[in-house]
Amino acid sequence: MNMVDGVLLVVDAVDGPQAQTRFVLRKAMEAGAKPIVVINKIDREFANPHKVLDQVFDLFVSLRATDQQLDFPVVYASAKQGFAYVDLAKPCDTIEPLFDAIIKHIPPPKADPNSEFKMLVANLDYSDYLGRIALGKILGGKVAVGDPVVCIHGDGKKTASKITAIFHFNGLQRIEIKEAGAGDIIGLTGFEEVAIGETVTDTMDREPLPFVPIDPPTIHMEFAVNDGPLGGKDGKLVTARHIWERLQKEVRTNVSLKVSETDLPNVFEVSGRGEMQIAVLVEQMRRQGYEVLVSRPEVIYRKDAAGNILEPIEKMFLEIPKDSMGPVMENLSNRKAEITHMEHHNDQISIEAILPMRGLIGFETDLVNQTRGTGVMSHLFHEYGADRGEVISRKTGSLVSMENGIATAYALNAIQERGRLMIEPGDEIYSGMIVGENPREGDIPVNPCKAKKLSNMRSTGDGKGIQLEPPIKFSLERAIEYIGPDEYVEATPNHLRLRKKILNDTLRKRASQNRVIKIMEEPVAQQ
Repeated sequence: MNMVDGVLLVVDAVDGPQAQTRFVLRKAMEAGAKPIVVINKIDREFANPHKVLDQVFDLFVSLRATDQQLDFPVVYASAKQGFAYVDLAKPCDTIEPLFDAIIKHIPPPKADPNSEFKMLVANLDYSDYLGRIALGKILGGKVAVGDPVVCIHGDGKKTASKITAIFHFNGLQRIEIKEAGAGDIIGLTGFEEVAIGETVTDTMDREPLPFVPIDPPTIHMEFAVNDGPLGGKDGKLVTARHIWERLQKEVRTNVSLKVSETDLPNVFEVSGRGEMQIAVLVEQMRRQGYEVLVSRPEVIYRKDAAGNILEPIEKMFLEIPKDSMGPVMENLSNRKAEITHMEHHNDQISIEAILPMRGLIGFETDLVNQTRGTGVMSHLFHEYGADRGEVISRKTGSLVSMENGIATAYALNAIQERGRLMIEPGDEIYSGMIVGENPREGDIPVNPCKAKKLSNMRSTGDGKGIQLEPPIKFSLERAIEYIGPDEYVEATPNHLRLRKKILNDTLRKRASQNRVIKIMEEPVAQQ
């Protein structure tokens, strides 16, 4: 948002503003960006652009827009057909009216070409040949290849360097240029260390721009080598070296992730802002041919100066329909949430709440179910605060296989009487793999590979078909939220399996059940 001077608010001409529209529009207005409303898909059947425009106006009013913001320009368009026009009575067969509206209504960049060079780093990229690429908008002056520059870090430290390359953008294509001036969005190389929110300027005596800190990691998870019996059958990149090199490559551009080694050579610790962020990384690794075991997310605790344990507290924003208010509020109460603000607007409710990071794990799935997919959630790091006590999460156990082999319909028919299945007949199974959900707490060992014994005598059940309930199919993010502290998600290019960390049943019973929490060494002052 710091790099843009205006935004296009794209709204469907049939469905109108959606729940997520309120949140993104609020952020754009807080940043002072000039909005242009684009009512898209006016070529659809039952399109009603006049009604949608009234709904958009009501949305601006409910967000306490100023008179200047309420006087927003409107463009009617069809991206599919490739036309746009500012007056429904005057059709046009090109998209040029939209470009004309951007030039007319969006103000020019707020930059001073006559001042010293300064740029606030807004994003990072990485090149195997040039190193880190700092992306941002030039707020003053100009820069050329070979110019000496200074990076002012978040802690006040200043590092001198020299520009080795400058990148500009032509549409979505990145091109290399020799120099750039105020208002340009560019990428700079030549820094060994640079982070988002830091300032790049021309000399050592310059003052830094207001630093925008990155939210600290609040959860950590284990990434381990797939040591199961089916390891290596799907993926090509399966060793600890492959996984470590991939994680190091990710850290170069994703500054909110932290990766460290553990006491075990085949297990690495990855810290991030949320389970979705790490789930995206795991999904990318799956598509690139990696196999990896991923543990349940655990929050990162810290200690204050007095030695008290603190946990991360998040500020959450919710947009839910009114008829879902009861179940959602009960869910928030169980997760130790404190409601700080609530606002009713038409048939929607905006809720702001403070809750521990532990309470967010698994909440998004509950929100989707309780609001029938219409609820929208976003959250930001608030502070490290006192421990909020026990948070109720998963209340079920697991059905754990005690045999290796192929699942049979005969065995699964008996197992489904004890819980919900997660596998189908014909799936490969190994000992220690989770094949179903026990509705009660605790694990139950089962044999999903048991076959019906054959005999020359006719039994009572002969001729009756076996009817199995549809199995539970987890997405990657849902699987990471679902597993317990002693379980892994086995992610391969073609399969998602749930398993115990210790596959052997005897060793699993001997293992300690004590929960280990991650506590940072550095003290954190009370906020």
